[in-house]
Amino acid sequence: MTDWTEKYRPSTLAEVRGNNKARDALREWAESWENHQESIILHGSPGVGKTSAAHALANDMEWSTIELNASDQRTADAIERFAGGAAMNQSLSGTGRQLVILDEADNIHGTADRGGARVVTRLAKETRQPMVLIANEYYEMSNALRNACRDIEFRDVSARSIVPVLRDICRKESIEYDEDALKTIAETNSGDLRGAVNDLQAIAEQTDRLDTADVVTGERDRTEGIFQLLDAVFKEQDARGALEFSYDVDETPDDAISWIEDNVPKDYDGEELADAYEYLAAADRWLGRVRATQNYTYWRYASDNMTAGVAAARQEPKGGWTRYGPPSYWSKLGRSKSTRTKRDYIAQQIAESSGTSMATARRQILPYLSVITHHCKNRELTVAVAARYDLDAEHVAFVTGSGEDTNKVQSIVADAEQLRSEPSEKRVETEGAGNEIEISSDNGSDADTDDESETQNDGESAAPEEEPTGDGSEAADDQQSGLSDFL
Repeated sequence: MTDWTEKYRPSTLAEVRGNNKARDALREWAESWENHQESIILHGSPGVGKTSAAHALANDMEWSTIELNASDQRTADAIERFAGGAAMNQSLSGTGRQLVILDEADNIHGTADRGGARVVTRLAKETRQPMVLIANEYYEMSNALRNACRDIEFRDVSARSIVPVLRDICRKESIEYDEDALKTIAETNSGDLRGAVNDLQAIAEQTDRLDTADVVTGERDRTEGIFQLLDAVFKEQDARGALEFSYDVDETPDDAISWIEDNVPKDYDGEELADAYEYLAAADRWLGRVRATQNYTYWRYASDNMTAGVAAARQEPKGGWTRYGPPSYWSKLGRSKSTRTKRDYIAQQIAESSGTSMATARRQILPYLSVITHHCKNRELTVAVAARYDLDAEHVAFVTGSGEDTNKVQSIVADAEQLRSEPSEKRVETEGAGNEIEISSDNGSDADTDDESETQNDGESAAPEEEPTGDGSEAADDQQSGLSDFL
């Protein structure tokens, strides 16, 4: 039997149910595309009609379509080959417009997808054709991609809007039905129109008449989103309700507490805000015990405090719509990702060469290397460091604070490459400063280093207790290097 979700997919935007504002905004974007030429992101829960709306729009505008599913073909080469040509050319036929649809765009990530995210961002900025990106989780997409596009949110389709769709399908398929049965299917799917149609088809295949008794009343296994959790905790649920609601949210307590902490001031004020932060502080202590002991049963106590506790701190009813946003801490990590990647590469090279832990390399050795090679003033030592730890120009620039493209750094990298290629006996003689870069550390401290704590404070590195002796200018100027962000 034909899949009813495909068979009865809307052919025009007028047939898209339950998201009138989003539908109108999408039409306005398409009709004015020649003026702004911006790409657009359609985001919302699975099954609410985002992809169907994109295809319906193409029909309305008489545009041809080219669609790429990001979960199947998401490498830079695949995206460039399938979507790039369409986005950068006038059209396949040479006339008119074509709509480029990139589904599951939130599944594209930089490293794992070998540059896919970078290519999509470039296409979104430079496209000569209308481009629609479909995403379930808007904030899983990179900041650069979100900033390059408009966005339209598709809300969950209400049961009241789902029922007419089911009724219309029953009429077209000549299925007799009980009205209450359709309402039960709609309510069970909690706003998922596609899920409701799938359930209707599954039941219709087993019976000639659709009765309420034929509908399984158990709730669909469906996770709730983080924005629904924030509404539940801050506005809608009491302490018990907020805790029980959190069971269906697909977020770890570590992520959930960041969302709640950042957004609670938008709804709470005064004494209730202070009480809410008391509960969040207690939750954070429990999460700290999880990291210290790896005993994840403590998560339950953290969840109790961050959901039930914060909900209990509410002293008066809250209403209206609040614009919640992702934790600011995440955006800071995003902006420093490139710097942290360089730091971790260097630390790994040091750890493998010296037989220390990554934590020791980051906290104790790397800060000293930054000071003693500052601005490559000791050129011979800087060459020895670059050769010993196999550093290229960007890593030498990170450690020393000098510009990556400067002649000084480029010549140091070239000399280090030559030094690495020399026989080991000659290399020992050449590395007159070799002993200087063997910075000893108390290996006993490695066992006490908590990697989980290191992750929580990623981007921060303890400054050395004593700096190398000198005129003091190196230590002062060290704040100019890339490493200074972590000292």
